[in-house]
Amino acid sequence: MIKLKVGMEVHAQLLTKSKLFCDCPVVYDAPPNTCICPICMGHPGTLPNLNKKAVELAIKAALALNCEIQPISIFARKNYFYPDLPKGYQITQYDKPLAINGYLDIRGKRIRIRRVHLEEESGKLIHMGNRTLVDFNRCGIPLIEIVTEPDIESPEEAQEYLIKLRQILRYIKVCGGDMEKGQLRCEPNLSVEVNGKTSPKFEIKNLNSIKAVARALEYEKNRIAHKLLRGERLYQTTLGWDDIKGVTFEMREKETSADYRYFPEPDIPPLVIDHEWVEEIKNSMEELPDAKLNRFINQYGLCEYDAKILIRTSEYANYFEALAKHVKNLKLLKEFMIGDLLALLDENKLNLSDLPFSQEEFAKLINYIHEGKITRNMGKIFLRRMVEEKKKLKELIKGEASLVVEDKELIEKLLKEILKEHPKEVEKYKSGKKGVFGYFMGELMRKTRGQCNPKIAKEILEKLLEE
Repeated sequence: MIKLKVGMEVHAQLLTKSKLFCDCPVVYDAPPNTCICPICMGHPGTLPNLNKKAVELAIKAALALNCEIQPISIFARKNYFYPDLPKGYQITQYDKPLAINGYLDIRGKRIRIRRVHLEEESGKLIHMGNRTLVDFNRCGIPLIEIVTEPDIESPEEAQEYLIKLRQILRYIKVCGGDMEKGQLRCEPNLSVEVNGKTSPKFEIKNLNSIKAVARALEYEKNRIAHKLLRGERLYQTTLGWDDIKGVTFEMREKETSADYRYFPEPDIPPLVIDHEWVEEIKNSMEELPDAKLNRFINQYGLCEYDAKILIRTSEYANYFEALAKHVKNLKLLKEFMIGDLLALLDENKLNLSDLPFSQEEFAKLINYIHEGKITRNMGKIFLRRMVEEKKKLKELIKGEASLVVEDKELIEKLLKEILKEHPKEVEKYKSGKKGVFGYFMGELMRKTRGQCNPKIAKEILEKLLEE
């Protein structure tokens, strides 16, 4: 039997306007080497000045992950040479981090979080043929590193942990979580046990998506297990991941803490965290996903599946709650937000803030469907045109209202034809099989191309079937 043990290291970029130790702006797509200064470039004689906002966001993240905030934490120098590290060391936290002893629950399983600490980002290497260019814009951007105990036991658990972690960080507006932009980076450390034999630890880098993490762990689990079974010698290694080929490759022997020669950063005094400040941050925090999920289920009578979709982001959940105050049919709103609206946002690559109509206009659309002023099918068409053509609901109603079949005599005539065409179904209904009612309504909608007032049709059909 193959046993996998994974500890996850996640680097999350904090949503600050400036860097961790200087005033240089944090801009994703700025021209190379335009967001730098003597401090983040490590020029002699410069001194770092800690960004208070970065500390606040780090505390927020640690609290959301159930960590203990340390009253005193220490910054340290992590020494190593790399072309995109101009100082020759990274300012981070080592033996006295900001927060310890947290946890994150996934599907009833607890993943322990060993530590959350602050550190600065390095630069970026750009490879062009046989040349390598260096962009120092990212140097000094504030990060938190979130380190778990080796509690993750499968690629699927790793994926679930990362999805939930990213959701929490986005909810509390600590990190954007966009892996393509380098805002979130995952580095799993894994070991494998087969028949009582345990491998050394391997670290996987260059993972640019959550799916890539699961794929890399699955590949590496099988590769290491195969080598253990064959009795091959294994040694602690840092690996890269080729997402196209779906294989790992050896980068270097994995360093130990001694290789980095950590020592306290002499230019930054100990970071003292006031208990009252922590309480202030805690009291101002947004509702977390798990709490919101339970509240949505209880308050709005939603099933867990629907509630999870509606709380996918804090913005989407807030949008639903704002609309819920103004619509007359909560079930209809839920169905439109889970189905039609979400699909339109994804298809057109839009955020809620990009929608060309107000919440009030969307609420009117839902209410018009509920009141029978327009059919559900027309509501779907209207919503699409409101999104893609930026049409006003008022214009659409005025231009298309004549298509709605509300003539009671016409509806009755059509229903009589349907009942005459389907005598067996009529008998089934009269024998107690009331589900056939929906069949007749479906036939009517087919005849009217979905543009019949369902409220009027239902009343007429009930009378006809009782005759």
